[in-house]
Amino acid sequence: MYDLIIVGLGPAGLTAAIYASRYRLKNLLIGKILGGTITLAHKVENYPGFEAISGLEWAQKTEAQAKKLGSEVVYGTVGRLEKTNDGFKALLDDKRQFEAKTLILATGSERRRLGVTGEEKYQGRGVSYCTTCDITFFKDKIVALVGGSDAAVSGSVHAAEFAKKVYVVYRKDKLRAEPIWVEQVLKNPKIEVVYNTNITEILGEEKVSGVKLDNPYNGLAILALDGVFIEIGSVPGTSLVVGLGVGLDEKGFVKVGEDMATNIAGVFAAGDFTDKAQVLVQMTTACAQGAIAAASVFKFLKGQKAPQILGV
Repeated sequence: MYDLIIVGLGPAGLTAAIYASRYRLKNLLIGKILGGTITLAHKVENYPGFEAISGLEWAQKTEAQAKKLGSEVVYGTVGRLEKTNDGFKALLDDKRQFEAKTLILATGSERRRLGVTGEEKYQGRGVSYCTTCDITFFKDKIVALVGGSDAAVSGSVHAAEFAKKVYVVYRKDKLRAEPIWVEQVLKNPKIEVVYNTNITEILGEEKVSGVKLDNPYNGLAILALDGVFIEIGSVPGTSLVVGLGVGLDEKGFVKVGEDMATNIAGVFAAGDFTDKAQVLVQMTTACAQGAIAAASVFKFLKGQKAPQILGV
């Protein structure tokens, strides 16, 4: 019986484990992929303390830190979570079972894919799902952002600060982002919006060189590009939580309080699939939520406020 099981090996889960161990809570981390979606970032330049580091390297260092402090790590897929008389049970697809008094759910979210030829092949070689993370690598280059909502439209404004040319490729005839972002896009000479158009294939050799369009733009069926940012939203990884009765918002994200508590006593959530994270979907916010969740678990189990941890 553990004090805490953390489901998810991304930034939120790893940070929660570090804090849980420092609170002397017996904790177990369970996940399939170390780092989660942060491993899609071949280089992270906006995380404090590292001028540049790959997402995978950051995850490896953080896992080692958590283990050194006392966290246990199990690799596998959690197929089901159950409520028990003493807490909760995590049942893995390989039949292993683990029990704990509390849970922190940190299964994250997955960026929506276009599902076109070349997308997977050039991931990390011109294809990105995070404009904020990767646009600095495209200084004075030509890029396209796919989508018409806030993420794509605001991202194109940010991209224009680095790239020499930015296309916004959208399948409808009108952008649906907040008006202030739309206004900035339409008046920015470096940004062109390609309406009523879909990308059907991503082209390249060693890296992205262009995209095929289903509706020629200015007579061109192929746009020459250096990078493609796919900003069409994300899918929260909430399949596990539904069986526990954890509350979701209208978009399918887990509803949490300021303490990262869900509506189920003893169940906390942190990271990209929470409603609070949608303000800024970044590694730093996921880590912060993981730390808060661990402190809340301590309070829940001990009936007292979590002590301040100095030097963190």
